Amino acid sequence: MINTLIRVFKRYEWFKRFNAKVTYELLAKYIPAEDWRFMNYGYVPAANEPRLELPAAFTNQLLPLQMYHYLATQRAVANKVVLEVGSGRGGGANYIATRLQPARYVALDLAQNAIDLSKKMYQAPNLEFVQGSAEALPFSNESFDVVVNVESSHAYGNVPNFLSEVKRVLRPGGFLLVVDFRNQVAGMDLFREQIVACGLKIVSEENISARVVQAIEAEDADKRARIQKLVPARWQALFAQFAGVVGSPFYNTLKDGTRVYHRFVIEK
Repeated sequence: MINTLIRVFKRYEWFKRFNAKVTYELLAKYIPAEDWRFMNYGYVPAANEPRLELPAAFTNQLLPLQMYHYLATQRAVANKVVLEVGSGRGGGANYIATRLQPARYVALDLAQNAIDLSKKMYQAPNLEFVQGSAEALPFSNESFDVVVNVESSHAYGNVPNFLSEVKRVLRPGGFLLVVDFRNQVAGMDLFREQIVACGLKIVSEENISARVVQAIEAEDADKRARIQKLVPARWQALFAQFAGVVGSPFYNTLKDGTRVYHRFVIEK
């Protein structure tokens, strides 16, 4: 009954915003574990993508970290001014800021508790965390070279508003780098139409669903152990579904192709 009501309410912009904010405020407040740094489903690189060699400090949750690396390296970010929209627990922001060396990296998230947690865990001279909405970015026009968006836009109340805001804050020739899923192929078709309708250009697009499935499978044991360690027992089954463990509806639909996960390079 509750799941049915949630599916109905998710048709409304206000509920999608409310649901996202409440969910991520609570997760950051009640599970502030510093060894849980990423919230994406992870990525196994393709055969033609070079393998990462990282110091020990970056090997925790390696597959979700790889999602950030193989997105951010689609275009050069060194010495650029970069904005991440939907930075979550801050692990991706910290990795890009410290390893890929942008001049400045601004990480924005809707949840104040997530921002507070990120500030506590990560400090770097070129890294800052800001609370704000993806649909009303608190930045001046043409102030960023690159915008990064990892597994976040599906939760926005109004995706065209987000895309219009990205276009506004990007400098001419700047790039939006996106990885995200949609619950049906038609949903990804719509996302593509929304990108073009707002005046942005899709430079490249890849269906990376199979590599995300591989990551979910490879990380399953560690993810289940992390849930058992960090989440109260009465919430573990529900959280496992949210986390997309093997056998969950998210995993099953991504594997059978009902749900799709794509990577985009988009130019202003």
